[in-house]
Amino acid sequence: MPKLIVSIDGVVIKEVTLAKDRTTLGRRPYNDIVVDNLAISGEHAVLHLIGGDVYLEDLNSTNGTYVNGRPIKKQALEQNDIIEVGKYKIRYVAGSGSVDAAAAAGRAIVSPAPSGPIPLSSAPTVQAPLGGGTAGVAVIRVLSGSGAGRELSLQKVVTTIGKPGVAVAAVTRRLHGYVVAPIDGGTALNGEPLGSEAVALQDGDVLELGGTRMQFVVS
Repeated sequence: MPKLIVSIDGVVIKEVTLAKDRTTLGRRPYNDIVVDNLAISGEHAVLHLIGGDVYLEDLNSTNGTYVNGRPIKKQALEQNDIIEVGKYKIRYVAGSGSVDAAAAAGRAIVSPAPSGPIPLSSAPTVQAPLGGGTAGVAVIRVLSGSGAGRELSLQKVVTTIGKPGVAVAAVTRRLHGYVVAPIDGGTALNGEPLGSEAVALQDGDVLELGGTRMQFVVS
């Protein structure tokens, strides 16, 4: 079955199976794939599944839909085509074999719930780790705000933290530890703003997203 692998700044956020004849993508919550980002139109694009082929159609979006760097109105997708909407990059995979190959290469692939809208900035977004790995299990401990004292386990490959529309970051479990990368809005690590690149986390590091402070703790 065809799939989409969604990433931002090199961090994989979702894997979406195209099981319906018509799959909509946009910022509004009624879309099948919800991209909570102001660069995305409310109804941005639609994917048509016709036989074994998938066609991508731009729905007159404000910022356009791109395939392999070129703006499109409607186009048939081919294996490993890269769709760009806002800052998001979405790789089209025609069958499950290539997805397995991606997993073997060490990419963090996150499966959505079986049905319903798929928000790209909800927390947590997780899947079982790829391979055994040697990183110790860690938690994110909320230090301030209404959730103070709450702990979020980081046993999975990717966990998104923060508040959609304010600040969101992705914490990714790798073979020898964890890294954090901003997705939307500003994220500070130990008082210093994070750039666009993923940064390794150390026990006791303090993250701040939208005024909420959180601590990375290795158990």
